[in-house]
Formats: sequence, structure tokens, C-alpha cells
Amino acid sequence: MKGHNTLYRTLFFMFILLTGQANAHKQHHSYKLGAGDKIAIEVYGEKDLSVTVIIDTSGSIDYPYLGEINVVGLTPAEIKQKIYTGLKGPYLISPKVMVSIAAFRQFYIKGEVKRPGGYPFRPGLTVDKAVALAGGFTERAAKQSIMLSNNSDLSQSYRVEPDDHIAPDDILNIEQSFF
Repeated sequence: MKGHNTLYRTLFFMFILLTGQANAHKQHHSYKLGAGDKIAIEVYGEKDLSVTVIIDTSGSIDYPYLGEINVVGLTPAEIKQKIYTGLKGPYLISPKVMVSIAAFRQFYIKGEVKRPGGYPFRPGLTVDKAVALAGGFTERAAKQSIMLSNNSDLSQSYRVEPDDHIAPDDILNIEQSFF
């Protein structure tokens, strides 16, 4: 009986792990790019067309032969299609294009954590993982009063739980406890 319990526990933990990886994978593919993200564009067999660029504040990148391309708000797959369409025909017969995220924008954490500041976002990042990256709570942290806002709309702020997911440009504010 003891062996069965161990097997069930192992299977349960594997299921939880795989579910988390699937959610992070899905989140990565539906991720909409913004200013500050770094993307890698590769065109198989074309070194001049394979570049790594940071999306500027205008939301554009400068791409060889195609010029300025607006990519803000697009997924990597949508950018891939845009570049494929632009290169097909006048430049290449059937370009093999791959677009991936080389580095995400930062998220920010302030207030009652040991090392407040900006940190690189990672898919699957939760509030409790963000607090851990910032060195953990200070003695005065109100652990039940964590507020989240986003750089795109600082007027909106709402309370979050430790297992809630956060996104790039999110700002976590750990308030001070009165007791």
C-alpha cells in the first residue's frame, strides 16, 4: 500500500509540473510584444537577415530590406508571418523565418521587499516568485496587502494573491503593515 501512495504522489507532482509548463508555453505563444522586449529573428541560410533587436519606444524595429516594421502588440508568430510575407517574392522564394523572444521586458516590485526594483520577466512568474526574486518580504511587509498595477495604466490598481500570475510592465507594491 505504501508503494502505491508513493506512485500516486509522484504522478500527481508530475501532472502539476507538466500543467505549469504547458501554461507557461501557452503564455509564451500568446505573449504580445511591447517596447523593451528583445526578439531574435532568424532566416535560415540568410545571415544578413538574422538579427536580434530590441523593440524601441515607438513599437517598431528596423529590419534589413523591409525597413521599419511596427511590432508592438503582435505575437512572435504574427511577426514571423509579417516578415515572411515581406521577404517572399522579391527577396526569397520561400523564406524559412523563425521569431523568438530573446529577453522579456521587466516587471517592477516596490515597497516592503528587501531588494525593490526592476527584474526580468519570465513566463509563469507569480507574485510569490517575484517576491522571492526581490529577496523576500521585510519585517514590516503587509503580506496580505499586495497591490498590482501596470505601467500602461497606473490609475488601475488591485489586490493580488501569492499565486496570481504577473506580466511584463506590471508593478507590484508591497505595503507596510501597521502591526
